[in-house]
Amino acid sequence: METDHWDSGRLNQYQLQQCKELLIFASKHSPYYQEVFANIGFRPEDFDSLDQLKQIPILEKKTLITENSKIHTKFDFGGKLQECSTSGTSGSVLRFGRNEEWDSKNRAAQLRGYAWHGIKPWSKNGYLWGYNIEKGKRTKVKLIDFVLNRFRIFTYEESEIRSFAKKLKHAKFLEGYSSMIYEVAKRVNELDLGKDIKLLMVKGTSEKIYESYQSEVIKAFGKRMISEYGAAETGIIAFECPHGQMHINTEGVVVEVEDGEIVVTNILSYSFPIIRYRLGDGITLAPADYQCLCGRQHPVITDVQGRIGKLIQGRSGTYPSLTLYYIFKNIDQNHGIELNYQAHQTEKGKLLFKIEQEDEGHKALIDVEVVKYFGYDIEYQIVFGQTLHTMNGKLKDFVTTVD
Repeated sequence: METDHWDSGRLNQYQLQQCKELLIFASKHSPYYQEVFANIGFRPEDFDSLDQLKQIPILEKKTLITENSKIHTKFDFGGKLQECSTSGTSGSVLRFGRNEEWDSKNRAAQLRGYAWHGIKPWSKNGYLWGYNIEKGKRTKVKLIDFVLNRFRIFTYEESEIRSFAKKLKHAKFLEGYSSMIYEVAKRVNELDLGKDIKLLMVKGTSEKIYESYQSEVIKAFGKRMISEYGAAETGIIAFECPHGQMHINTEGVVVEVEDGEIVVTNILSYSFPIIRYRLGDGITLAPADYQCLCGRQHPVITDVQGRIGKLIQGRSGTYPSLTLYYIFKNIDQNHGIELNYQAHQTEKGKLLFKIEQEDEGHKALIDVEVVKYFGYDIEYQIVFGQTLHTMNGKLKDFVTTVD
């Protein structure tokens, strides 16, 4: 909160200093960056302008995975490393250790954004972050949710929607995947359950928020859906203020745009340096002299084009595309088998699963999980040994031509 209303000059100076300290640390403790900096003759000690970042090669997610051990810094953080992983929505799971200061400052950036909308850290909230329908795991999830004063739905059945809407009447905010918020909003409106729901904030993340979502969301919950933009490996990149502008978290990231795509340096990532990382999203920045009505001088992202959420169409029902994540996450957690995947839908009620690995013996595991989540509402085919990504753009875990 201390830096919330700093002027742009002070913010830029702070960002420059923090970035320099990260670069120096990486040069001393990360074998990967020791090699990279030596190869290009880069000296972090001489770093005095953010423009000098352009001397460092772009970092791709594939490199974060293949060079994972070398990128991690060989420094003793006193055992305070949080084991993290990406959602796998790009088809590949990235695992890394997050140092305590990185984690704490990232949470602080998020909670500061909440504070802009009148939300306290302990405010009661609805949570649409997917579901795991195994009863044992559901009980654990409910316990964690209780401690965090939040609640969620585990199915889209009418009884669950009614119960969820009733709880929302006593909540301060709703957060989750944007497509899921939209789908729940439609059900709330269809059942005429939104009359007494008056939230302070409805926050969507991980997927693009279409303007077409907003009328349903406003009708159901009394607020437009605002955006939190970030990723597990980059942390919070930007948060939308009450005036509808997405302010960059200058205290946590340096944002560049190259050929229309965002390039992020996470200046908190001491345990696993993320330097000039191509996230795969197209973005547009406001002019440098843009002044938001909220008074904050953090730079503004006016549009994020790359994070798009779609629905899987069954014969009779619809399913959030994040269901794919839970299918393959369960296989990983329960059997220790990581599968890189992509699902295609060109016809309602049918799916094609493309798996990069060639072992067809994993088909039975996929069968169990697919039936668990879709029942027999979807006919599917699984093919192994597939090349999932032939383009330079972002790899989507779900590609659909079904409207």
